[in-house]
Amino acid sequence: MKFNKNDEAVSPVIGVILMVAITVILAAVIAAFVFGMAGGISNTKSVAATAQQVGGDEVQVTYQGGQDNVDVLSIIATVEGTTSTNPQVMGNTVGSALVFNGDFSGRDHVVVTAVFTDSSRQVILDTYV
Repeated sequence: MKFNKNDEAVSPVIGVILMVAITVILAAVIAAFVFGMAGGISNTKSVAATAQQVGGDEVQVTYQGGQDNVDVLSIIATVEGTTSTNPQVMGNTVGSALVFNGDFSGRDHVVVTAVFTDSSRQVILDTYV
């Protein structure tokens, strides 16, 4: 008796197995990348401040509070590079104001940053007055 060896079926089976393996590995890599990125996202706190120019020699920054007011430790305001920290703005001291005196041009850059109890910082106002 003579047996003929037929190798035609081996190649398609190996090809299908390799394609399934590549698909599974690719799906695992993409899932690890997508789920790994979500871990670095932090929650944005909701508090606000306003700034206005009073006359030509004062800029007044007022803390308005917000949903996350109880988490605020202090407010740091900067007007054209002059920095002031108001440690009295603690928790729910809404309406506290910082007044900057100087020769302001009417187009002065104001940046207000809130420092929170979890040691995070967030810019709550970035404007020109």
